[in-house]
Amino acid sequence: MEGICGRKGDRMIKKWYRVQRLKAIFILALAVVFTNAVVSYSNTVKLISNQESVTSSYKVVTELESIQSNFKDTEIAQRNYLITADADDLQTYVAADQKTNSNIQIISKLTADTHQKRQWISLLEPKISNRLNILQQEISLRQNQGFEAVRQQILSDRDKQSSKEIQHLIHDSLKVEQNLLHQGMQQSQASSQKAIVTFFIAAVVDLVLVMLLYDLLWRYIRQLQQTELALRQSENRLRAMIDAEPECIQLIGGDGILLEINAEGLAMMEVESADVLIGKPIDAVIVPEYRAAFADLHKSVCQGNKGTLEFEIVGFKGTHRYMETHAVPLRNESDGTFIHLALMRDITQQKQAEQKIREQGLLLDVSSDAILVRNIHNQILFWNQGAERLYGWKTAEVVGNNVLQLLYKDISPQLEDAYLRVMNTGEWRGELHQLTREGKVIIVESRWILIRDDNGQPKSILSVNTEITQQKQLEAQLVRSQRLESIGTLAGGIVHDLNNILSPILMSVQLLQKKLPDSQSQQILQTLENNVKRGANLLKQVLSFARGIEGKHTIVQIQPLMAEIEQIITQTFPKSIICQTDIPKNLWYVRGDATQLHQVLINLVVNARDAMPNGGILRIAAENLVIGEHSAQINIDAKVGSYIAIVVTDTGMGMSSEVQQRIFEPFFTTKEVGKGTGLGLSTTLGIIKNHGGFVNVYSQVGRGTQFTVYLPASTFRDTHLLSPELESIAGNG
Repeated sequence: MEGICGRKGDRMIKKWYRVQRLKAIFILALAVVFTNAVVSYSNTVKLISNQESVTSSYKVVTELESIQSNFKDTEIAQRNYLITADADDLQTYVAADQKTNSNIQIISKLTADTHQKRQWISLLEPKISNRLNILQQEISLRQNQGFEAVRQQILSDRDKQSSKEIQHLIHDSLKVEQNLLHQGMQQSQASSQKAIVTFFIAAVVDLVLVMLLYDLLWRYIRQLQQTELALRQSENRLRAMIDAEPECIQLIGGDGILLEINAEGLAMMEVESADVLIGKPIDAVIVPEYRAAFADLHKSVCQGNKGTLEFEIVGFKGTHRYMETHAVPLRNESDGTFIHLALMRDITQQKQAEQKIREQGLLLDVSSDAILVRNIHNQILFWNQGAERLYGWKTAEVVGNNVLQLLYKDISPQLEDAYLRVMNTGEWRGELHQLTREGKVIIVESRWILIRDDNGQPKSILSVNTEITQQKQLEAQLVRSQRLESIGTLAGGIVHDLNNILSPILMSVQLLQKKLPDSQSQQILQTLENNVKRGANLLKQVLSFARGIEGKHTIVQIQPLMAEIEQIITQTFPKSIICQTDIPKNLWYVRGDATQLHQVLINLVVNARDAMPNGGILRIAAENLVIGEHSAQINIDAKVGSYIAIVVTDTGMGMSSEVQQRIFEPFFTTKEVGKGTGLGLSTTLGIIKNHGGFVNVYSQVGRGTQFTVYLPASTFRDTHLLSPELESIAGNG
């Protein structure tokens, strides 16, 4: 690019120097021609002035000679007449006299603008006039008195002296004028020679300039011819390139008239000759609803702006095409305006494909499953509305992102196996754990299909994901319930057998206490009795869990129970544990066994205490809650209706997901040996189920645990079953 710009700059500099040189030579030629013209004009003026001076002198000399000759003729004719008295001589005299007078008038005019000449003419003219008068008097005297009288007059010295003065004056004037004529002729000849020399010098200079200009013009013309040839070749190459362009190229004037179009454009317009289109309005082939938008684009381009537009045209054979134009302004160097260069391409197939994709997209969006497409680099290409609903991200937020970073915490072996299997076999089906936008972990049943390009190479992967989180939770709850039921059945038989074993031992201990009254024996037997009763009590708890704990149910208020629990926590729990309660006054009633519900709360708060060995916050809350159909589907034990939700929350060590799956199993405990039996939560679950309720657990390691107990609320018509100690409280409530 820099080389092209450099060469272009060199060409511009050379062109500038060439133009400047032509200008300089042209100005020099004008200066020389002007100088030659001035010199020639000056020489011509001088030559003309000299010529006029010579001509004037020549005329004066001629007239003086004529005066001299005519004056002599007048005197001779007058003398002849005086002697002969012949009439012909008189006529000759009269004619010579008239010529003399005429010559005097002519020479007076010729010397009117010359002061020196006018002076001697003023001397000559009266003398000649006086002499002519004398001659006329002599003729009159001859005619009146005769020859003798005239002869006496002629012989007088005065007459001779006057004639001599005239002749002498004419001779002097003639000599002066001849000298002036000679000088004028010499000056005229010198001026002529100078003019000739100047002319030849100017001619030579002009010839040199003409040759130089001719050479420069010839070179310039040759260069113009070469430039024209290069431009013609460039135009032909450009035309060939434009015609070879697989897209329509148009040049549109500011008035919307088509100026140029390439071969592909003719094919799109369905015409064979450009003459059909050139000179016609360009919007003639545009569908009417797009003409206003195209006019706005054309107006903007003619103002020097670029633009893009999609529109529809109709060819001369009726074919509809969708076009995409990229408009660029081209400056007209002559007047500074812009014309419209349009590069158009046919996007009909693209539009049809987009329409088909939109239709397919609508079909995919109707699906409740999450459908997404990613390339082999795991970048998301397609994301339907089902995926938006399932994961929470909008399409614009995820397209182009890495699906592994978006939906998975880490790359599990199962995910790697799925990718390898779909690349090898073309499909895969299985279950995956994924993340939503809120960070919630969901379980999906995923089907992967490999999509290949035209060459058979892997191009993208289509995934269809169906959420089965609730289904998996229900299955897990069902399996857990079945497992607990089996354990309960087994535990019932074991407890029955152990009770049969412990009963004779207890009876024997009591019999030995009566037969061995000494203190040492009593102490040993008492210890033995206590342990037997403790074992029986443990078996009773197991049996209660196995049988579901049946007892007498009454209408129970939760508020007094929770108040008692709060008192126990305050009195017995470490001071490092802070108890917070939130019990509304309008809390509904529960139909159940107050003692068993008390045991449930005790078990939960004791577990919370054990989870906070270094202290923390223990919060107990309750609220009225109505469970609908959607919420009932989440938990297998839940039913539609009114419930009281009791929430026990601690800020203790929390539990892992593996521990959470086993906490309700009998004899399962994470406590040290001797600090727990593993029957507390299993008994709690049995009591809650016996009351028709269910329990949810949420826990994070290091962040604490939350137990939520849901107990069915009792209707108001059951309040007549209130226990006597709660009737007064219920009445005040």
